[in-house]
Amino acid sequence: MSCEIFLRIFKFIPVVFITAIIVWSWYAYVIELCFGVVNNGIEAFFLLVFYHISLFFLLWSYYKTIFTKIALVPTQFKISRSEMEQLVKAKNPEEQTRYLKHLSKDLPILNCTINNCVRFCERCQHIKPDRSHHCSVCNACNLKFDHHCPWVNNCINFSNYKFFILFLGYGLTYCIYVCLTMLKYFILFWKGELGQSTGKFHLLFLFVVAIMFAFSLVSLFGYHIYLVLKNRTTLEAFRAPIFLIGGPDKNGFSLGYKKNFEQVFGHEKKYWLLPIFTSQGDGVKYPVRKHLLEEV
Repeated sequence: MSCEIFLRIFKFIPVVFITAIIVWSWYAYVIELCFGVVNNGIEAFFLLVFYHISLFFLLWSYYKTIFTKIALVPTQFKISRSEMEQLVKAKNPEEQTRYLKHLSKDLPILNCTINNCVRFCERCQHIKPDRSHHCSVCNACNLKFDHHCPWVNNCINFSNYKFFILFLGYGLTYCIYVCLTMLKYFILFWKGELGQSTGKFHLLFLFVVAIMFAFSLVSLFGYHIYLVLKNRTTLEAFRAPIFLIGGPDKNGFSLGYKKNFEQVFGHEKKYWLLPIFTSQGDGVKYPVRKHLLEEV
């Protein structure tokens, strides 16, 4: 039990690290810059207002990404104990394949393995819905599994993928805002016109750290927007999903840019920029391209 508790605490270290950076950045920007350096009260007011708006959406989306529960496989895909015993007793792989096909005949499944077999998780003992995969870190199968992110200590999947993208987007916005509004004062500091007090070095480090994070986030955010527009997960980008009809098809779930975007962000534009769940569907069944809808 003590090892399990230690492991849980250890997994939260990256989250604590990111949180500590955000808290320190607040101190450096608000206390050292706005209250300690900016002399114009009106300028400081507007800097603080837009800064805290940016920070609010960053923290909101980060919180939702971390604490949203994993979208687990529904019980209808679970194999009963007697069915599992019969599956284990199968004499050969071919017999197991036939039995799994029998068990899955009424389930909404279009994906299969490379051998045209039903996708089955031995650890969780259930048939896998389309686009679901097992996470070895969480030891559970996720619906529309993208990847496990240590920086949020959670799986990125059907339930929080929108929140994760917003977190990247608001993180990038936060860094760019900090860089742009600090640029003038960074130059003054570099010229030695702000003095050499310890507090001024917070501004130097904040500017450098914001640039570093911005460069990291712009590529990651851009890549995931690309995946959204293609209606792919990170796993599907590296390994195309295999369909019962048609075989491997990396564009099998692609419905066009607009519909692909709405699959994650929903139809209502007023909710697109809010970390509120608006993704379409139930995480089990997904619309596919027409040529994959023939009778299996």
